[in-house]
Amino acid sequence: MAYSSKRRRARVALQRDESSLTVSARGVLAVAAAILVLFAFYGGGYSRFIPVLDHANLAFHEAGHVVFGFLGSTLGLYGGTLGQLVFPVVVFVSFYRQRQAVPAAFALLWFCQNLLNIARYAADARAQQLPLVGGGDHDWFNIFYRWDALQADKSFAATLATLAWLGMILSFVWLARLWMKLQR
Repeated sequence: MAYSSKRRRARVALQRDESSLTVSARGVLAVAAAILVLFAFYGGGYSRFIPVLDHANLAFHEAGHVVFGFLGSTLGLYGGTLGQLVFPVVVFVSFYRQRQAVPAAFALLWFCQNLLNIARYAADARAQQLPLVGGGDHDWFNIFYRWDALQADKSFAATLATLAWLGMILSFVWLARLWMKLQR
């Protein structure tokens, strides 16, 4: 008799823990979705700057030049852009493999926000009006020049920006689907 009572109490406690976990997960998803929407609209424009994040992105960009530069001057040139993209991809893959969807969605958003920054930089290839760190050469001017495609800077940038916005929407849809699964 006592054994049965203990089992029933343990089952009730487990159900209570599961329901509080579900409520907690719903709360996390709600907050994450709100942050995701604010981030997408605050950081979504060509000219918007998110200080902490964009300074980190700049550090990854500059580090990319150094790291990829060890593999040759061409990769060194592309290294800034690659650095900005590789780090968010590594974070995304890490969280995705651990089945942590909310942080993975934020890593995808970070990747897309970097695409917007890259689009802004690429769009400036001919005009070269953006301030550059250390006053060096404009990466995207040199890249387009090598491709003999300077005239394509604006259309290339528009394509990148479109991909970035599609990725941000995908992040939001992913979180929304998680939310709907929890509602069942």
